[in-house]
Amino acid sequence: MTNQNVISGRQIIKKIPRVVPTLPKLIKGVLIANNRNKAKPVGLGLCFEQAVARNPEGLALKYQDIELSYSTFNHWVNKIAHYLLSQGIIKGDSVAIMIENRPELLATVLACAKIGAVSAMINTSQKGKVLTHSINLVSPKLVIMGEECVSAYEVIRESTNLPDDKHLYFADLNTLVDTGTCPAGWTNLANEIQNKSQHNPKQTQQIFSEDPCFYIYTSGTTGLPKAVIFNHGRFMKLYGTFGYITVRLKKTDRLYVPLPFYHATALGVCWSTALAGSACLVMARKFSVSRFWPDIRENKATAFAYVGELCRYLIEQPPSPEDANNQVRVMVGNGMRPAIWPTFKKRFGIPRVMEFYGSSEGNIAFTNLLNFEKTVGMSPLPYAIVKYDRETDTPFRNSAGYMTKVRKGEAGLLIGHITEKAPFHGYTDPSKTASSILNDAFETGDRWFNTGDIMLHMGYRHAQFVDRTGDTFRWKGENVSTTEVEMLIEEVDTVIEAVVYGVEIPNTNGRAGMASIRLNRPLEEFDFAQFLQQMKSNMSDYSIPVFLSINEGVELTGTFKHLKGPLKNKGFDVQKNTDPLYVWLPKTEEYVPLTSQLQQDIEQGQYRY
Repeated sequence: MTNQNVISGRQIIKKIPRVVPTLPKLIKGVLIANNRNKAKPVGLGLCFEQAVARNPEGLALKYQDIELSYSTFNHWVNKIAHYLLSQGIIKGDSVAIMIENRPELLATVLACAKIGAVSAMINTSQKGKVLTHSINLVSPKLVIMGEECVSAYEVIRESTNLPDDKHLYFADLNTLVDTGTCPAGWTNLANEIQNKSQHNPKQTQQIFSEDPCFYIYTSGTTGLPKAVIFNHGRFMKLYGTFGYITVRLKKTDRLYVPLPFYHATALGVCWSTALAGSACLVMARKFSVSRFWPDIRENKATAFAYVGELCRYLIEQPPSPEDANNQVRVMVGNGMRPAIWPTFKKRFGIPRVMEFYGSSEGNIAFTNLLNFEKTVGMSPLPYAIVKYDRETDTPFRNSAGYMTKVRKGEAGLLIGHITEKAPFHGYTDPSKTASSILNDAFETGDRWFNTGDIMLHMGYRHAQFVDRTGDTFRWKGENVSTTEVEMLIEEVDTVIEAVVYGVEIPNTNGRAGMASIRLNRPLEEFDFAQFLQQMKSNMSDYSIPVFLSINEGVELTGTFKHLKGPLKNKGFDVQKNTDPLYVWLPKTEEYVPLTSQLQQDIEQGQYRY
């Protein structure tokens, strides 16, 4: 245990005076986040309409050279909402949305939220079988597609069983000015809404906390993506917690978001934060390390959203006199590596890092309200950090069958107590919901959500994120399901068996994918280039294994599970592996043999992952 890994009472006392002036907002946030009146209208649509009332001519959204006031954006959204109503979309219906970061995406999502439809937030990098699965999983009544995603969808279109008139299209343009042309088999949504009402739909006042708002897809431990139910009540918790308690933006603030809005961080945390302050959301199409700080300055951003990988890319850039030339007061996100935390703040002149922890599906969250370093913050919700056996991927149980909490300064498995105050809404698949619950943790009959995350107990209800457990690892800011990747690799006709796991590359965030595969033919007959192309056609680039090990079979446990522990321990170390190793180098289209020199170059950062 080191002093850096624990928080003292003295440190807490020093922080309290800084919080006192914000007490009115804090109290309001607590009341919003903990509303238990299930008959009270709430939700994303209502939050937006309240922001319109507070700041009608203020900027709601900025994207490149497009600037939309709250009232203008609201009128656009209402037209889309009324069109969806005219197509028979009602409360509870699912609408699959696949549009990259641009105003049309948020307008569509908000339109659905206003009438009670559920936006299925399709990852825009998905292809092939994974895309088919994600769409069919939620049985959408409509698909709304951006021009930039149409080609990927057309490959699997017949597998969705949706008629042509259920396919809506937005050209990759500023469709408020130019509706563009529409390919055959699609309906141009920008044209269809022209004569629709711009008034708020009455349905917005009929949405309550338990009503679903989004489906957020998350890779889990059991294969293909799972659709997490994100209801309006949960959005309100984020609205209260981040908007009023922790981030606290004002009308004059601008929040720069380069993260994808199919993730809960951008869609839930960032959007709710902007709405609570009636502030401007500055949307970037994609993250660009070279454009990040120029975009911050050009857009006069006072806050930005991040993930750990983004911070690593920024800190790796050569120092510049312009580094601290920005107006940023606060950054909000998760995954900041403790090792770079102080350096990042100092170099870029960031006063406050609002690190948080939470999963799309979970019932526990942490926020760094007191602005400590190297922590995800504190949580008011009931949780425990318990001793965990990484070999068996299960919590330790004592002689009485109960779990044991770790001591201050120790790491263990984070579990969240399932209560009325902290419910677990789960997944669309009830069996997957059941498998995420731990029973009889500390007493007979209690129920806890298994986060699958290893956390360090820092004291005073603060924690530090350490790692993921089980069959999921995080790479490039995304959760990667090892089972999903294994399934897709094993569809290659030359592969008999695949075992996938995460391995650490020094000075990178998360773990890179590595696959141990068994072939049905001699190694020299295996086409690595063709294999990589097949992977690219069926999964996102971040899911594709960086390293390959060609072997004769992986040792099994007594219950016929692959024994991944020894594989993880060997990693991509040439000296520890007797099997041939291969690596996919950045910006290449083929795997090459991994040599000791190449391993050294990778570990020393000569290749950018």
